[in-house]
Amino acid sequence: MLGRYDVSVSLAVKDIATARSFYIDKLGLMVEKESADEATYSSGHVKLHVYESSQAGSNKATAATWEVENIESEVVELRNLGIEFEHDTNSSTQLEGDIYVDGSEKAAWFKDPDGNVLCLHSGVRSERLDVHLT
Repeated sequence: MLGRYDVSVSLAVKDIATARSFYIDKLGLMVEKESADEATYSSGHVKLHVYESSQAGSNKATAATWEVENIESEVVELRNLGIEFEHDTNSSTQLEGDIYVDGSEKAAWFKDPDGNVLCLHSGVRSERLDVHLT
């Protein structure tokens, strides 16, 4: 079955040059390959494929999550690069700055220039982290 193969993430973007600047300059991903209307970046052992599409940003759910060791420092670094974090005003989960906290689990959400929802996560996953971004 598929469980023995690597999986990659694909995201639609409106403009490949804008996406390149965001994913390389702000998030620090490495270029695997690029063309005029698509690119593949690496992040750890995972590939992120971006491609131009008129459907860019139409998915309102989390599209990609990075498991990080120190979410606080990652949030500060990204905020210093101009990335704004999303907040759910209806969430029952405790918000500390830009980070949602539920016991040892922490998460923070932000969007790429096309509105794709991206997440930083640390800790053991639970079903209790109650955040719904719109």
